[in-house]
Amino acid sequence: MRWLKRIGVLLIVVVLGAAAYGTYLVRSSFPRVAGEVMVPGLEDRVEVIRDEWGVPHIYAATAHDLFLAQGYVHAQDRFWQMDFWRHIGAGRLSEMFGADLVDSDVFLRSLDFTGLATRELEMMDPEVRGYLESYAQGVNAYLAERTGASLGFEYFLLGLQNRDYVVEPWTPIHTLTWAKLMSWDLSGNMADEIERAVLAKAIPIERVEQLYPPFPADHPVIVEGGAGEAGDGVVVEIPDAAIEALGVASRAAEGLWAVTGGGFEGIGSNNWVVSGALTESGMPLLANDTHLAIQMPAIWYSNGLHCVGEGGLCPWGAVGFSFPGAPGVVIGHNGRIAWGVTTEAVDTQDLYIERVNPDDSGQYEVEGEWVDFERRRETIVVAGGDDLTFEVLSTRHGPVISDTFLEEGELDGSAGFDEPDEYVVALAWQTLHPSTLVEAIFGIGRATDYEEFRAAASLWDIAAQNIVYADV
Repeated sequence: MRWLKRIGVLLIVVVLGAAAYGTYLVRSSFPRVAGEVMVPGLEDRVEVIRDEWGVPHIYAATAHDLFLAQGYVHAQDRFWQMDFWRHIGAGRLSEMFGADLVDSDVFLRSLDFTGLATRELEMMDPEVRGYLESYAQGVNAYLAERTGASLGFEYFLLGLQNRDYVVEPWTPIHTLTWAKLMSWDLSGNMADEIERAVLAKAIPIERVEQLYPPFPADHPVIVEGGAGEAGDGVVVEIPDAAIEALGVASRAAEGLWAVTGGGFEGIGSNNWVVSGALTESGMPLLANDTHLAIQMPAIWYSNGLHCVGEGGLCPWGAVGFSFPGAPGVVIGHNGRIAWGVTTEAVDTQDLYIERVNPDDSGQYEVEGEWVDFERRRETIVVAGGDDLTFEVLSTRHGPVISDTFLEEGELDGSAGFDEPDEYVVALAWQTLHPSTLVEAIFGIGRATDYEEFRAAASLWDIAAQNIVYADV
């Protein structure tokens, strides 16, 4: 009995010790919400006040300080989320979690969000680029204070699986790749097009159009430059081998949606504005209800950005919802205007079936002639395994996405046209071109009237949205 008591006491001590250590690990990553912090890079004093709901409101005298502080606060509250999403956007999940995520990385590398973001940053308005740099400086100031589990309990768990993982500094490129990834999540028509094409091989086209009705001929078509006209549905016979390529592309895309939690299945958003002529106050009412897929933590982050002082050094300020990993406010209001966005779920992606030269797998057919694929090589670092080097092919329409799904047993250090496909599928999508989306968001946030708002909204060129507006 004496030994049983000793063992019992020891077990209690161990359990209490483990609980205390676990509590310490979790609480060590909590954000500091009171007191003073000396943050390198600030030009003046910044105040962060969290309201009764825990929403941080940032008060700064310059735009540089405003966005630096926003980066610092985002990192305090959501850095694991930011780190995870930048690895998705860059096609580098395997660096964190190992070989299970290689398929998603290969697919994402074919889209080359990082290369696109690099080009966007070079073309970006210098003022907006400065905002992104200030934000990154704030994130990195927080990273300089903490490491490991103090950045988030998730890093303790990750360390049990991947001890070699090292957190990298934040850069504006990470913000821009995140924007591309959000555009992917909000562009889901590719899956419907593949399903429609596959069904058309198995059942009459009349039945397919019952499941996927064509655009009504009597509905308006809004195109740049004026009204358009709905075209007649054209049925194209798709070769069996091309159906197989479409299936491979579909599995690759589904793997990415599984990681991001995106897609439109069972979700939808709504927004509305009531004219001041119909309200008791005489002022308009605006509501915006976004239905992005539920995640933990939430994809949205409530915050307030407030300019203080004089001299026009901080001509920007708004309250509303931001995304961790990106400066500014995506949905909200400033002192003069309010705006909201909901996804249109329109057709933004087109798939092209390309015929491969049976005598030269490095070529595809264009109007009866064989032309070379564009090629680039990518290397994926795999935690706990060997690096994977593979080749990404592109056509005149866009990257090939039907050669990015590795079947079991293909993790041999290479992927590509070892066994030539008869057909491949290429993706054409506006998001695969340099974008001005970030400039649009900043322009909307600082607009003071409808004309300024409309000019900024005209830069919103990817992730097609329905935008509602009201002003004072």
